Amino acid sequence: MAPARNGKSGIAATMSMSDIAEGFIKHTEQTFGAAHPTREKVKNARRIVVKVGTAVVTRGKDQRLALGRLGALVEQLEALVRSGRQMILVSSGAVSVGRQKLRQSQILNSSPLEMQISGPATVCSRAAAAAGQSGLMALYDSLFGLMDCQAAQILVTSNDFADADFRKNLSATTEDLLSMNVVPVFNENDAISSRTAAEVGAASPFRDNDGLAALLAVELQADLLVLLTDVDGLYTGPPTAESSLMIETYCPAVHDELVKIGVNSKGGRGGMTAKMQAAWMAAQQGVTTVIANGKASDSLLQLVSGQAVGTLFDLEESRYMQERMEAEAQHQDPEAPQQPPNSSRELAIKARDASRTLQGLSSEARGNLLHQIADAIESSQEVILQENEKDCQEAKGKISEQLMQRLKLKPGKIKQLGAGLRSIAAQDEPVGKSLSRMEIAEGLELEKIAALAIRSGNGLLLKGGKEAARSNACLHKIITDCIAQEQPEVGKDVISLITTREDVDNLLKLDDVIDLVIPRGSNALVTHIQQNTKIAVLGHADGICHIYIDPDCDIDMACKICIDSKIDYPAACNAVEKVLVHEALAKDGRLFQLQTALRDANIAIYGGERSSKYLSLPKAPSPRHEYGTAALTLELVESMDDAIDHLHANGSGHTECIVTENKETAEEFLRRVDAACVNHNSSTRFSDGFRYGLGAEVGISTARIHARGPVGVEGLLTTRFLLRGHGQTVEKDAHIHYTHKPLPLHSEDRAPVAAVAGMEQSNGSQDTADREKPISNGQH
Repeated sequence: MAPARNGKSGIAATMSMSDIAEGFIKHTEQTFGAAHPTREKVKNARRIVVKVGTAVVTRGKDQRLALGRLGALVEQLEALVRSGRQMILVSSGAVSVGRQKLRQSQILNSSPLEMQISGPATVCSRAAAAAGQSGLMALYDSLFGLMDCQAAQILVTSNDFADADFRKNLSATTEDLLSMNVVPVFNENDAISSRTAAEVGAASPFRDNDGLAALLAVELQADLLVLLTDVDGLYTGPPTAESSLMIETYCPAVHDELVKIGVNSKGGRGGMTAKMQAAWMAAQQGVTTVIANGKASDSLLQLVSGQAVGTLFDLEESRYMQERMEAEAQHQDPEAPQQPPNSSRELAIKARDASRTLQGLSSEARGNLLHQIADAIESSQEVILQENEKDCQEAKGKISEQLMQRLKLKPGKIKQLGAGLRSIAAQDEPVGKSLSRMEIAEGLELEKIAALAIRSGNGLLLKGGKEAARSNACLHKIITDCIAQEQPEVGKDVISLITTREDVDNLLKLDDVIDLVIPRGSNALVTHIQQNTKIAVLGHADGICHIYIDPDCDIDMACKICIDSKIDYPAACNAVEKVLVHEALAKDGRLFQLQTALRDANIAIYGGERSSKYLSLPKAPSPRHEYGTAALTLELVESMDDAIDHLHANGSGHTECIVTENKETAEEFLRRVDAACVNHNSSTRFSDGFRYGLGAEVGISTARIHARGPVGVEGLLTTRFLLRGHGQTVEKDAHIHYTHKPLPLHSEDRAPVAAVAGMEQSNGSQDTADREKPISNGQH
């Protein structure tokens, strides 16, 4: 590997390739955010073919080279080479450079009269290619040289690939160049190409540089092909049309009938049709491909870091999308008319509109609807378990044992679902509940009510994991069928099932329609959502929970709590990940008793900075590590202050626990620890909405404002203000006396607002009505 450049990369020459790659990943995550779940293959790619089109390398109308853009591209390629990746460039632009050179030559060698009579000469493409190849490569040589990187040109023709010896030599030459960190720059040798436009067809290995790039990606066994163009990706129609939607993951079964390609590129032979065909051809051969915008700033670095940039072509993701559609179709009424697929915006708007109808139902009607849904789920137990078993069989060998346990449904779990629904139905009416009343001035009364799920009146957009596709589709059908039967005016649209990851990214852009996102899943998923939406996010990225064992503890109780907090459900976000033990327990033998109990429970123990040395334990991966398995970190602390500082520095603010018999110590811990849930002498596994009596839990929030901790119905509520007057006006406050006098919650001459839920909007001011939006949360 080439040594690091002084003052530029800052990477020591002695660093291994894996160290450099890991450093690059950390840097890009800090710069661009965590990788998108669908782009793991892209992020992990090591051999990458990048094709840059004429529309990217040239400037608009005059077709001159875009030097600044090419310089930025070379900088990104150099950074990727330095990160340990093998980069191969396929570049258009030679014909444009050649035309510019030959026309300039004509002007210099012609008199003004000759130019006026004959006008600009027509330059044939082959002559332009011959004149332009050297100029284009000279430019690349200069740009790469400025970055202490080298490039080498390789010219090919379509006929070359019919020769087996040529293909063998091509691979050998490319391997040699890549081994020396040299960037091979490929182009079709248009100067001597024997093909005419009429000869380009199915029998030809490739018809343009898009096809050449795809062929090289397959031939050279690349991990990733990137086709850079002048638009953000593949659209359902012309990119400038308002009705066109960008496709983030391409699936022929879904998109072929939707995509309407506009005009081709003016500067090159290819167009979006050629790119789409080349991308799908490469994907079918196992090369993940992305079509992205080469004009966007740092687009290549963002793409390779795993961001949801451009349109992804991947056979596995395409099959997953198709399977989800087929699974959903199995649970649709076969006699129902087939409807065209709805856009993410349409689904969100329909859910919002249906939620407003839902809010207008009486409290009794919404409660009865929840009872009906609970009955429907329990009566359909056999069907649900059958579909879930299909999901489990499909996932065998593809997911961990911990995830399999989360996926598998048992009769007890379905019974718990029904009990949770009935518990919610039994709760006090949340929508329209009067929270406070105040007399602002004489005859002017302000009331604060709870505003805005079926109980709280929300529309829902749900997205489950791909492993549970059949189970999710089955449950969705049971619930929406029940709603449509019991409350047809609300209809099925109040709850929509999102079937693709692409839909999720589209939903994250709809901050004008959706009010809340509740992500449930991996750290990468939650982080991606938090970093890529303007919508409020309720959730937590990590579940790093601590238990602090105080010197005044009952050690038998401490052992029991630690074991339950880990073994009851190791993959849960409220499972303990680190046990902090006061060093006094190491001196009197109680620490040994704790270690023995944990090992007897088959819990793997790793050491923190101090305990790994003192107790000879294998060192934990990091001070802030979420195992998700039957493993935890054991660390020694000098005091409760030391423990609190440690968990504040390394915890996620989810659940923290103290085990002690000293009540004063316990109360101080409960008061000082900044976490959503703080426990005394109880398992961290109690931090759950169902166990807290919330009826059900939509998520756990580690945020410090609005909902915090396990979130049930009340956590989905906002407030509204209803102002009732008798013609009062402000007039710069000249004729009004503000009293701000608190009033009883319910006046004697008016029924509680909750009894007329859904009708208050007509009583409120116009400003309040205009601002009001129901919460429509997409749960992922």
